[in-house]
Amino acid sequence: MRSEDRTVRDITRGLMRELGLTTVFGNPGTTEVPFLTGWPDDFRYVLGLQESAVVAMADGYAQSRREPVLVNLHSAGGVGHAQGAIFTAYRNRTPMIVTAGQQTRSLMFDEPFLGATDATTFPKPYVKWSYEPARAADVPAALMRAYQLATTPPYGPVFVSIPADDWDQPGVPVTARPRTPGFAPAPTAVTELADALRRCERPAFVVGPAVDADGAVADMVELAEKTQAAVFAAPMSPRCSFPEDHPQFAGFLQPERRLLSAELAEHDLVVVWGAPAFTFHVYRGESETELPDLFLVHDDPDVLARARQGRGVLGTLAHSLRQVNGRVEASQRSAPETYARPPKPIASTPLTAAYVFDTIAEALPEDAAVVEETPSHRNDLHEYFPIRSTDGGFFTCFSGALGYGIGAAVGVAMADPSRRTVALIGDGSSMYGIQSVWTAVREQAPVTFVIMDNARYAAVAVLGAAAGGSKLPGVELGGIDFAALATSLGCPAKLIRTPKDLNAALAEEFTGKPGPTLLHVKVNPAHRHLY
Repeated sequence: MRSEDRTVRDITRGLMRELGLTTVFGNPGTTEVPFLTGWPDDFRYVLGLQESAVVAMADGYAQSRREPVLVNLHSAGGVGHAQGAIFTAYRNRTPMIVTAGQQTRSLMFDEPFLGATDATTFPKPYVKWSYEPARAADVPAALMRAYQLATTPPYGPVFVSIPADDWDQPGVPVTARPRTPGFAPAPTAVTELADALRRCERPAFVVGPAVDADGAVADMVELAEKTQAAVFAAPMSPRCSFPEDHPQFAGFLQPERRLLSAELAEHDLVVVWGAPAFTFHVYRGESETELPDLFLVHDDPDVLARARQGRGVLGTLAHSLRQVNGRVEASQRSAPETYARPPKPIASTPLTAAYVFDTIAEALPEDAAVVEETPSHRNDLHEYFPIRSTDGGFFTCFSGALGYGIGAAVGVAMADPSRRTVALIGDGSSMYGIQSVWTAVREQAPVTFVIMDNARYAAVAVLGAAAGGSKLPGVELGGIDFAALATSLGCPAKLIRTPKDLNAALAEEFTGKPGPTLLHVKVNPAHRHLY
């Protein structure tokens, strides 16, 4: 075929091959038919039954692979359904290219059925870039620009609206370009931070998701051991950037200003790696404790600009950690105190969340991935389910928008089918994306869904009561039969009520079995205060 005879569809598909975007997550409508027609045999189309589930699955897939992903949605309605999940992808800093079909250009003046009015403004501000090509021939160039922006630090989703009649028009060839690599911090900033680490006596590190996202956990461990720093997980961190069974792991900072300040007060230097300083969830007044001397290392200048104190170091985390490691010698200062975990929970019926987490943690294969969305049980998760991964083994969401976990677990499992993925999901959270179970069956994703059923939106009830609320409506969820629901979607399922049930199910679960399983675990609705 002569280059002048190639259509926008031909050129775009060739570009997708070169960029490695041949796995597409989607839920199609009529405005996507021209993009999908004659689907190539070497492409994979992952069908989801609702758009927010589609984006969540793609999010987990991209996060686990540390590679960009393409999502295809349907006009305004599909983007609208997916918007909450796009918000999460933005907070998660996921390299994601979202495309949506638009009505034909010849009909747009009349505001036609399925037309997206002001399509590019709809997903803002939760995309890095939003564009509808001014002419059909520019669609491939728009895809290339979207790829570059999504994969240039700080990563994030981008959006391209494509009119349905563009695909058959003559196209202009576009050269595929590689991703722009991460960048190193200024040498003076590295020197200043290294000098501060030499001078201090009681350093603390606060590690956030960008460390693991950049594949730099081993570098983080090396620097922590050299400096004998106490290492805290940043508030609400969606990834594990330091193994939680390491003797220098100091625990989890709370998303509340006074508690966090008190926790860090005994240190004379705090270095925040790859996280905001800081993410808070509740306000209970200003802290009376002043934070120590602080450095903030991040690849996003906006994160550095909005910090209330400290010195910013702008650079991607792998570069930053390796450069600081090269300037710091092993310290002879005393090792910090190790995080103290509570005694093992007691077996009981009804099951406690603590017992469920502890039992699964003991049975979990070393190479398993964990995806979590259990807001009301997160304290129990922290204490009884230490994440030991040093390379992309734990994922949750940074947005607080429910529905990420059950879909993301399918994407994580698809990204690496050689390992089992375990999804720890609250009953309320699961119902925001339960359609993902159908896709897990269709794709035979090796994932174990553990639905923690306490029959309510417990996080809402707990935090509502703590804020002075009473007699709250809309928090009771009792009566959902998750095992029957999973079975109706083709997924094997079991109801778990007792410790014996749980142990028997786990003995079967981690034996190299293929495909998905759902465990409906009834847990005691009693819970601890969140923070």
